[in-house]
Amino acid sequence: MLPPAAQSWFERLRAAREGGSLVKATLGAARGADPTLRQLTVRLVQLRAGPRLTCVYRHTTRDITRNLTREEALAELTARLGRDFGTAHLFTTALVAELDWPSGSEPTLRLLPPRHTAPADPRHDRAKTHLISPAAAPWLRALGVTTREDRVCAGMAAKFRQIQKFTELLEHHLATAPLPADRPVRLVDMGCGKGYLTFAAYEWLRRRGPTPEVLGLEARPELVAFCNRVAQAHGCAGLRFTTGTIAETDPGPMDVLVALHACDTATDDALARGVSAGAALLLAAPCCHKELRPQLRPEPALAVLTRHGILRERQAELVTDALRAALLEWAGYEARVIEFISPEHTAKNLLIAAVRRTRPDASERRANAVRALAAAFGIRQQRLAEHLGFALAAPVAAESSTDPSPG
Repeated sequence: MLPPAAQSWFERLRAAREGGSLVKATLGAARGADPTLRQLTVRLVQLRAGPRLTCVYRHTTRDITRNLTREEALAELTARLGRDFGTAHLFTTALVAELDWPSGSEPTLRLLPPRHTAPADPRHDRAKTHLISPAAAPWLRALGVTTREDRVCAGMAAKFRQIQKFTELLEHHLATAPLPADRPVRLVDMGCGKGYLTFAAYEWLRRRGPTPEVLGLEARPELVAFCNRVAQAHGCAGLRFTTGTIAETDPGPMDVLVALHACDTATDDALARGVSAGAALLLAAPCCHKELRPQLRPEPALAVLTRHGILRERQAELVTDALRAALLEWAGYEARVIEFISPEHTAKNLLIAAVRRTRPDASERRANAVRALAAAFGIRQQRLAEHLGFALAAPVAAESSTDPSPG
């Protein structure tokens, strides 16, 4: 039996569903057994089979959608609220109902004025909204991504999706990064190319707070000149591009480091720059893993993984990125390796995302984990480890210089 406050919340949900005033409902403050589940969102959709309530389970790196009948959806929400989620928000055209259900306590309900004047569009195939809308980002036209009519250009659909996905990931990780509250965010994109994602990062940061300071670093001067012209033409104050290589250019202080598809050890150079600057967030999509491949000497039980050329290549990629993540953990970050974009667009689809920890951690345990990983595959040197001053081989205890006593 639900507590009275929770019953009242569900009664208002049923009334909104039946009366046509429902906008959406969300369950938050996740605390269930699945640590990746962040939120559950519910809205009304109209399918061929009839009206359904679409439940979107938002996980850390993916979303799962289920279309349920009214009874199924209510049963699902009833089972999860108070167990897997500690808050519930109901948005209708008449009110906002906020339910707070702390663990071990009775829930409380607050009724607030409505935030919406019309119910949600129930069409299942309605136009998708984008974090970076072509109509609101005219620089997309200048970069050749969209047309004058704000439609995606032929051959640029994958790039447009990449921009949206990158912005989603940036939004998600910015929410957990210890960014400065007393000044604009400074972001550096190392190896930015034509600047597609540099502009996207600037656009999103500009919307969420004070005008950011965004720097794009690129080795090709013609691309730097082009991007600076586009930025100036579209009033992107605080956005600039400069010529230089990742290995040789010090971009100065930064809060966010972005390095997407920097080749081979250039990814390590960029990550090291971010760590040295104390960046709150590092986002790197590695490419062309060459450094470790000739070093691979795995333990006998793992030798089969490197006997064939293609497996050796893939193993080098896995070991490289796992080692990078482990080194970042040792350096004071919470690191994760996730999918950036679908592998159908590029095989280089992994992203290393690292958020700086606000509290120090026991580094010796993490150091041992790094060395154990390197030893398992015979790795004795790696570029990021060198930049961080980390010895992959365990230090050898100094022998005593005192001669043993005779006899």
